[in-house]
Amino acid sequence: MAALLGPLITHIGCSNRLRPVPVGVAVHVEDGHIAESGTSPHTGVRRSTMDNIAREAGMSRPAVYQYVRNKQDAFRRLAARLLDAALADARAAIATPGDLTEQLTGVLEAKLGLAARLWHDSPAHAAELLGVETRQSADLVEAYNDAMRDLLTSAIATTRPDLSKADAGEVAELLLAFTRGLEADLADPEAPARRLRHGVALLIAGLDHDHPDKEAP
Repeated sequence: MAALLGPLITHIGCSNRLRPVPVGVAVHVEDGHIAESGTSPHTGVRRSTMDNIAREAGMSRPAVYQYVRNKQDAFRRLAARLLDAALADARAAIATPGDLTEQLTGVLEAKLGLAARLWHDSPAHAAELLGVETRQSADLVEAYNDAMRDLLTSAIATTRPDLSKADAGEVAELLLAFTRGLEADLADPEAPARRLRHGVALLIAGLDHDHPDKEAP
């Protein structure tokens, strides 16, 4: 959880009613190890406490409340930061020169990379932070998924004008569903990334073949 609390403490304090975040806190947390503070990375959001966050940040509990309102506020801000960073990486991948397969792979690697990082740093927090059913961040996750879908659809429609917008959207949905499937098993960090590259290449290559539902002339 130390790798999660680093960006959390860096990002908190956005409200005008809260103090700006001291730089030293972020450095301390980023370099620390959660085991040293006595908090297990398997605790999860629900069982984490403000005492855990304060201890990891090297601050008193009252001091932490000058930067976040409560535990839910802290983890919501963390989820927003992580999702924003992944989306920025995805947009950068689309802007990078390359063919459609390379661009789409880059977008989906940003999504897969976020899930892989969370699961390996703190598996108990991953689903609670980024699950669509998570109360404190469900709207953030939904907006992130919509933005990813729109990014993929736009790239496909622009590069393949022979496809209708509906067909481009369908391809985007298939790519996202495929990536979510890979996120279900991240025990081997290299295998999902390798399968993602192969899967995207196969799916895009398949666009050059007649769709089975397409009527013959």
